[in-house]
Amino acid sequence: MKQINLTDVNPYNPPAHHGMVALKLQGTEESGVTKFWQGLSHFLPNGGAEMQYEEGTFGAEFEKTYFVVSGEITVIDANAQEYTLTAGDSIAILPNEGRKVVNKTNQTSTVLVTVSTS
Repeated sequence: MKQINLTDVNPYNPPAHHGMVALKLQGTEESGVTKFWQGLSHFLPNGGAEMQYEEGTFGAEFEKTYFVVSGEITVIDANAQEYTLTAGDSIAILPNEGRKVVNKTNQTSTVLVTVSTS
C-alpha cells in the first residue's frame, strides 16, 4: 500500500486543456498502480478540454470515468450530444468515444478522473 497526500501532489496542465489544473493522484509513478491512473481536475469558469479520444487518436483505446465532486461540467460527445453533470454525477466514456469538456458556470468545478491504462 502507498498513501498519497493531496499536499504532496504536483499540479500539471494536460495537452488540449485550458482554464484548469490537474493533479495526478494515482498511477505507476505515484503509487505503483498499473491498470489505471486517477486524477483530480479543477476547471475554472469557461475552462475545459478540447475534443479528444476519437477512434484512431492517442488514448482512444482506454476507458475513462468522470465523477463530479463539486460544481458542474458539460461533457460533449463526438456527435455533439451534451451531458450536464453536477456534484455526485458520473459518466463513463468507453474506448473510441470522443469527448469535449467545458465548465459553463461561474464557479470552479472539481472532477475525479479515472482512466484505464490497459
